[in-house]
Amino acid sequence: MNKGIFLDRDGVINEVLSHRVKFVNKPTDFYLLDGVGKAIKKLNDAHFLVFVVTNQGGIGLGYMKKAALEKVHETMLAELAAFDAKITDIAYCLHKPDAQCRCRKPKPEMIIKLAKKHQIDLAKSYMVGDRKPDIEAGKGAGTKTVLVGNRRGNAKADLSFPDLLSFVNWLIERSC
Repeated sequence: MNKGIFLDRDGVINEVLSHRVKFVNKPTDFYLLDGVGKAIKKLNDAHFLVFVVTNQGGIGLGYMKKAALEKVHETMLAELAAFDAKITDIAYCLHKPDAQCRCRKPKPEMIIKLAKKHQIDLAKSYMVGDRKPDIEAGKGAGTKTVLVGNRRGNAKADLSFPDLLSFVNWLIERSC
């Protein structure tokens, strides 16, 4: 079985609700956060499979089309490639926030489906997010949970770090 790192996108990989961008609805709204490329490359080198699991309710609400989301993800992958960093797979929920679908975080379905597809040992894996629904999804799937950033709210994660690179440095040091 493989070890996986499941990453929320907005607020973990890229800027959101910042001075430059409110929401990421087109590729020009995508700004990679400092240290993310280096962090994901380190995870790749340590033989973790890296996944993105993201709620994208803007599609269901009509703020963007699925094709625009795919272009945003192409931009993300291209920016990460500049660091020789790779994402194994991406899962997203395109339903409205109040749709009560099975795939939207805080429900764990996206994580569980990716784990089955890629033979991931969830007990040896981590869900990294910046909000309570990310942490709840990770707990529901059986991963360890990591809260990053400053939009923490009342999420109760297993671990907390200021950013993705800080977590990855801790994880790699601990694994050696």
